Amino acid sequence: MGTYFLRRLLLVIPTFIGITLAVFVIMHFVPGGPVERQIMRYQMAAAEGGGAGAGRLSTSLPEEAVEEIRRYYGFDKPVHIRYAQWLWNVVRLDLGNSYIYQDPVWDIIKARFPVSIFLGLTGFILSYAICVPLGVLKAIRHGSRFDFVSSFIVFLGYSVPGWALGTALLVLFGGGSFWNVFPLGGFRPDNWEYLGLGQKIVAQLHHMFLPVLCYMVGSFATLTILTKNSLMENLGQDYVRTAFAKGLSERRVIFVHVLRNSLIPIATGLGHVFSLVLAGSFLIERVFNIDGMGYLGYTAILQRDYPVALGILVIGSLLMLVGNILSDVIYAFVDPRIRFK
Repeated sequence: MGTYFLRRLLLVIPTFIGITLAVFVIMHFVPGGPVERQIMRYQMAAAEGGGAGAGRLSTSLPEEAVEEIRRYYGFDKPVHIRYAQWLWNVVRLDLGNSYIYQDPVWDIIKARFPVSIFLGLTGFILSYAICVPLGVLKAIRHGSRFDFVSSFIVFLGYSVPGWALGTALLVLFGGGSFWNVFPLGGFRPDNWEYLGLGQKIVAQLHHMFLPVLCYMVGSFATLTILTKNSLMENLGQDYVRTAFAKGLSERRVIFVHVLRNSLIPIATGLGHVFSLVLAGSFLIERVFNIDGMGYLGYTAILQRDYPVALGILVIGSLLMLVGNILSDVIYAFVDPRIRFK
C-alpha cells in the first residue's frame, strides 16, 4: 500500500504541471489582458488631457511604449519561457505581485484565509451533521410521506444554483419591499471592534446564516441520497438478517452495525477537508459581498490580474490533489477490505 501512495504522490507533479500549464496558456492568450488594459488606460488619459484634438493623437501609442509595457508585464518572451519562469518562482514559493493591488500575492491571499476557512468549515460540518441523520431517517422510513416530501425539498434545493438562491433570499429577507431580517452582505458588521463576545457571536451568525445556507444547498442532495442508498444496501445484507435472528433490537442493528458500514463511502469525502480554504463559491461571495478567496478569484479574472488568479489556482489544485490522496487513505483506514496495490 505504501508503494501505491508513493506513486500517487509522484503523480501530483505532472498533474499539477498539466493543470497550471493549460490555464497559464489560456489566460495569456485571452483578449483584454494587462497589456491591452494598460494601453487603453494611457489612451483614455491622453484623450481626457488632450482636449478636442486628442482623438486623433491618442489612437495609438509609440511602438517603443508598447514594447516597454509588454516588457513590464513579461509578455515580451515566448509563452513557454514565461511559464517556466513562473513555475520556477512557484517552486521557490514566490507567486509574484498583483497587477491591481501592487502587493505580493501571498499577502493578498493570506488576508482572505480566515474568511474562506470559516465559511468552508462551517458548511462542511453542517452538511454532514444534517445530511447524514436525514439520510438515515429517509432509509428507515423509505416509501413514506416523509421520504417523498423530503426528497422533493432536497432535490428542489439541489436544482437551484447557490448564487440564485442567495439573490432570492436577499430580496426576501434583506429589506426592500419584503422582510428586513438579515443584512444585505458583508462578513461582519462595521462596528465589530466595539462589540462584546456575546454580541460578536450573534452578529457573526446573523451575517453568515444566508451565505452558509447557499453553500450547503448544493451538497444536500448528494450526501443525503448517498447516505440513504448506502444504508438501504446494507440493510439487505446477510449479517443484518443474522443480527435480527439473534434477537437484537432494530435500533441496535441500524445504529451499531449497519450505520458504521454505511458511512464508509461518505467518510471518503473527509479527505477534501484540506480544500475548505477554497470552498467558497465565486458567485455566492459576489452576491453577498464577502471578501474571501472566491470573491478574490472572481475579481482577479475580471480584471486580468493573472498573478492572483494563478496563485489561487496553485493553492486550489494542490489542495484538491492532496485531498484526493487523503480520501484514499481514509477509505483504506475505515474499510479493512480495501488494499491498494
